[in-house]
Amino acid sequence: MASAPGRLLIVLAALMGACGVALAAAAAHQDQAGVLGTASSMLLFHAPAVIACVLLADRSLVQERIGLAAAAGFVIAALLFAGDLAARHYAGHRLFPFAAPTGGTLLIASWLVLALSAAWPRRR
Repeated sequence: MASAPGRLLIVLAALMGACGVALAAAAAHQDQAGVLGTASSMLLFHAPAVIACVLLADRSLVQERIGLAAAAGFVIAALLFAGDLAARHYAGHRLFPFAAPTGGTLLIASWLVLALSAAWPRRR
């Protein structure tokens, strides 16, 4: 069974998935909503990655702490990226300067951290 941080990350991943679907629906029904489609994609692509990280950590296929750090990175990064795009669309301004690029960079880093956690030999 996943640890308490793991369960929290799964809850956040499920919320990311729900928000991703909602943004996809909004993009389909609004004119000039291309950024919402991109925001939706970021959430929908990375929600399963969060769940996979937690499950891999739970089954000792990745270093637990590093795997959970990658999952947390996916959550924070996808929310920064998608949140910035949604704020631009709905509020007409960014979350903060460089929010989307920061989120994108953190997404790349999280994928690399996940790779590291799988490649790093487990201590027994």
